[in-house]
Amino acid sequence: MSVKIRLKRIGAKKHPVYRVVVANSTAARNGRFIETIGTYNPCVDPPAVRIDAEKALRWLGHGAQPTDTTRAILKKEGIIARFDAAKAEHRNAQQAKKTV
Repeated sequence: MSVKIRLKRIGAKKHPVYRVVVANSTAARNGRFIETIGTYNPCVDPPAVRIDAEKALRWLGHGAQPTDTTRAILKKEGIIARFDAAKAEHRNAQQAKKTV
């Protein structure tokens, strides 16, 4: 069972608003989800994005895979960079442990 970070549409007709959710990859787009980690409103200029970075980092650490659109949103918010930095730091700590 694969877990995805993806968008769930909640807006009205012609006025989309999305929730950024963590869901099983086999669940429907607007179906069952595990947790809501933020919102995305593309109808305002600039697009409004509110994401709980700690929740997003926790789910990325557990192996959740963001969809392409969600990855772009997380990258723009700097969450992907923080995750990559934390992963590199953890890898360096493991290497240092092995050499000692």
